Amino acid sequence: MELRIDTPDNGSGCTSGSCGSSELGHLPEHIRAKVFNHPCYSEEAHHYFARMHVAVAPACNIQCNYCNRKYDCANESRPGVVSELHHPQQAVKKVLAVAATIPQMTVLGIAGPGDPLANPERTFETFRMLSEQAPDIKLCVSTNGLSLPAQIEELTKYNIDHVTITINCVDPDVGAKIYPWIFWKNQRIKGRAASAILIEQQQLGLEMLVARGILVKVNSVLIPGVNDQHLIEVSKIVKAKGAFLHNVMPLISEAEHGTFYGMTGQRGPTSTELQTLQDQCAGDMNMMRHCRQCRADAVGLLGEDRGAEFTMDKIEAMDINYPEAMKIRAGVHAAINQTLESKRLAKTSQVINISNLKQNKLRPVLMAVASKGSDLINEHFGHAKEFLVYEASQNGVRFIGHRKTAAYCSGDDSCGEGETALQRSLKVLQGCEVVLCSKIGIEPWVPLEAAGIQPNVEHAMESIEEAIATVYQEMRAAGKLTLKQQQKVA
Repeated sequence: MELRIDTPDNGSGCTSGSCGSSELGHLPEHIRAKVFNHPCYSEEAHHYFARMHVAVAPACNIQCNYCNRKYDCANESRPGVVSELHHPQQAVKKVLAVAATIPQMTVLGIAGPGDPLANPERTFETFRMLSEQAPDIKLCVSTNGLSLPAQIEELTKYNIDHVTITINCVDPDVGAKIYPWIFWKNQRIKGRAASAILIEQQQLGLEMLVARGILVKVNSVLIPGVNDQHLIEVSKIVKAKGAFLHNVMPLISEAEHGTFYGMTGQRGPTSTELQTLQDQCAGDMNMMRHCRQCRADAVGLLGEDRGAEFTMDKIEAMDINYPEAMKIRAGVHAAINQTLESKRLAKTSQVINISNLKQNKLRPVLMAVASKGSDLINEHFGHAKEFLVYEASQNGVRFIGHRKTAAYCSGDDSCGEGETALQRSLKVLQGCEVVLCSKIGIEPWVPLEAAGIQPNVEHAMESIEEAIATVYQEMRAAGKLTLKQQQKVA
């Protein structure tokens, strides 16, 4: 029997990770050409390609109970937060500076801090200039969908072939618990009537985008006790209407962010609750699992933020030769594409032989990885601000999601609520049996082992999925994967 390193098919013609994962072979060629280097659509691409958002859209036409927009905040990492607001001309200057400095950048998105389509003049002026001055950059927009149908025709003018709609419900009674009000046709409308209008516009906008061949990703915020089980229905409906990808995100509910939910004690989902719901939706919809819930001015690879390098005062001092930068970008992109193709071919042919694997009914294992990108185990445990979590099983290796933590070696050992950085990491890694990293000190090693989490530095600088498959094989050979052993771990 063989354990393949690629992800398993879920019966729908798509891998159970998502169509935004490394397995894109089942997709039509014209769709694969659009998403293969899009870090927000392709799980594998996000290890190599970077994205950025520009903050040109301050106003919003709805209020969400999980949102509190901040326009001069450098300390929070969540949607709706920016350090600087820009006019379109400033935004374009920033994009050119980032593209010249970070040649891996392929995607420019407008996602706030309000709603881009509630700020149509600023949004479309930015897109118009970028489509002329930087035609090699993909343009994306993220919207709540209320104004989407009215702006569809304008969207099609600027070579925008990716749109994200945040759809948290398809039932107005559920929506009334999420949205206090909307601003519609010069009126503030509240309650169930407000959510009914919003849902109608979202669904109409989705249908109109699909009819024009524009790829649609649907974002949904998982709010325990409000829309958790309802999101299964949402997933079925948006798939039936042609959405390409569903991104179920955890509610960010810390009180310090000042949201209604945060101030009233609404909790966010646990990692297990999030994974369970994503798996339930995956039977009907391709799932995105690598979302970082980025700031509205995020810059760099997913999981990193280099925005502080590109404040307007620093950009003004830069001497940008964009034509020359485009040549460099083309070379960098070609090299990355070659790497991705080589990895794809290797995954097609590479197998790990494990005799009688299926017959033994081995249990799956969660493993965490410390990585700085490039699909490698290349981060010191003490430097990691997040861990990538994978599941290894008889069917293969699949990406589950990421879990944020505090860097153990940051010098600040306090994480609030009486937690140390190590305690936070132990909580974040709950359920994982192995943590793979490039290095780790003896001080965290012992508590990790005591918590049932085995540190592993033997695969430093190796490919993540290959290393995980190897460790799973080693655990099997050591007799650690039987059902009896599973009961012991639980």
